[in-house]
Amino acid sequence: MDRPPQPPDAPDAPETEGLARRLDKPMGVLGLVFVLVVLGQSLATEPWLVTTLTVLGWVAWAIFVAEFAYRALTARDRRRFWARNWWQLIFLAVPFLRFVRALAFLRVARVGGMLSAAVRGSRSAGRLLSGRIGWLVAVTGVVVLAASQLLYVVGAYDSYGPALYDAALATVSGEPLSAEGGLARFLDVALAVYSVAVFATVAGALGAYFLDRNRPEPATTQVRSA
Repeated sequence: MDRPPQPPDAPDAPETEGLARRLDKPMGVLGLVFVLVVLGQSLATEPWLVTTLTVLGWVAWAIFVAEFAYRALTARDRRRFWARNWWQLIFLAVPFLRFVRALAFLRVARVGGMLSAAVRGSRSAGRLLSGRIGWLVAVTGVVVLAASQLLYVVGAYDSYGPALYDAALATVSGEPLSAEGGLARFLDVALAVYSVAVFATVAGALGAYFLDRNRPEPATTQVRSA
């Protein structure tokens, strides 16, 4: 039977979907690396290092934009694609706020870039890791880095070390942050809720593991020949 003709604008679905799947792991690795690049940009002081990290960040962002455009153009159902992925345009557009010279907008751009990197890193962990515990560990690391960067950039902490320590402690155990201010109070609540979710997920995974391990095997029935 001949293959039914496709519309002129429809892509070759098996080839494009296969390429999109092959891009998942490389883009996932790049997304996690991008989180570290954004962290380095907020901590670097040497001019050459700042320039290098800035270039690497823009190259990575250009790759993200190209990948998103490719997926949009090759999607079999473009209406469904945009309905599910329209919000990514916001995170792709945020870094361009850096070209606005107003100081307030520059701070917004830095915060937005960190949030964008955190979202990208979380999605990358989902692409790379299929196990629930492994994915949770990776996402927790991204949350700790994002929260500590936000606290440091907005001036809640004078140095990054205490910000990282407090953010990690709050994320894992729900311990309140030592910093004052509206953002710190907001993160107190958000990280406390996240720590409860982490505890519940780990407890559920461990419970399911031991239940499956202790579950008796079904009895096998032997068929006797007449």
